[in-house]
Amino acid sequence: MIRRKLRTDQQGAASVEMAFTLPILILFLYGIFQVGVVMAADAGMQHALGEGARLATLYPTPSDDAIKTRISDKKFGVYFGTFNDPTVTDPGVGACSKCRDLGVSYVVTPNFLFFNGPTITLNRTKRVYLSF
Repeated sequence: MIRRKLRTDQQGAASVEMAFTLPILILFLYGIFQVGVVMAADAGMQHALGEGARLATLYPTPSDDAIKTRISDKKFGVYFGTFNDPTVTDPGVGACSKCRDLGVSYVVTPNFLFFNGPTITLNRTKRVYLSF
């Protein structure tokens, strides 16, 4: 008699189902947040490269160090990972005579609460033609 009553009783079923699904839901929501952090860092890198390119094209012959400083100062959205030092390189004689390649990279390991995700490395470059 009691066995039959326990089999047909539905009280508490929703609580048990929620106990199973809530950790998965929280994991997905936090994962979406981590992806947003990476996307914000990507936008910050693009903005910083744009500001470095603007400095290189508007002012007559800025130094490479001034361009690197401008890129470093204008980055945003890189709070959980590592923003590596920007690079300013001369692409060589064959590529172009009045240009520089600006580069920046960002490394982050997403944390998904219960485990760490794979290490993500974002690299962005931009070629700038100087105004000599």
